[in-house]
Amino acid sequence: MTDRIEQQIERFAPGFSNLILARSVRGPAALERDNPNRVGGDINGGVLDLCQLFTRPTWRAYVTPRRDLFLCAASTPPGGGVHGLCGFFAARAALARAY
Repeated sequence: MTDRIEQQIERFAPGFSNLILARSVRGPAALERDNPNRVGGDINGGVLDLCQLFTRPTWRAYVTPRRDLFLCAASTPPGGGVHGLCGFFAARAALARAY
């Protein structure tokens, strides 16, 4: 699977394959073994469903009862990924509390 992904990237970014110095491929069982929070190899902190909205440490996303503690992990909305929105929204919450 890794080869196919790299080939697809190479299609749109010629020379990509020449830049790869090393690779590490680990399956779901290895991810869970190294970190029990990654159940089934899930790197996003679990399923994002309606029930999860009501089982969080606090009823509001990003903020906690402590004025200096904010949540911005992959388990906070809008979920895991390479977009940085969890941190963006937590930073906005922190700035809103500062005033």
